[in-house]
Amino acid sequence: MIDPGLPECGVARFLTLLNGPWATLIVRELLHGPHRFTELREALPGISPHTLTSRLRQFERHGIVTRTTYAEIPPRVEYELTPLGEGLRDVLEAMGAWAMAVPDHEADVTV
Repeated sequence: MIDPGLPECGVARFLTLLNGPWATLIVRELLHGPHRFTELREALPGISPHTLTSRLRQFERHGIVTRTTYAEIPPRVEYELTPLGEGLRDVLEAMGAWAMAVPDHEADVTV
């Protein structure tokens, strides 16, 4: 498969790198520090192992996450944000603040 590269537009590039609903949630969890695969799965109920693996590999390819394997028995693997990945902290905080400012019209409905 040929990778056509990332889009020129910054917003399109962001959406390509953090595609799908799980991507930002994975980053959110990794903002708390390194996690093992099983820890990420437990923190994200409903994510399939395939999706988690796919997103982590994509993040590795683009320098957002590092994967460290420890020579232990059993082997231990941890995922951690790189400085580039840490740069998403402000973005996710801004997204969260914006979302919380949106009125919940469901709560305004009187019965």
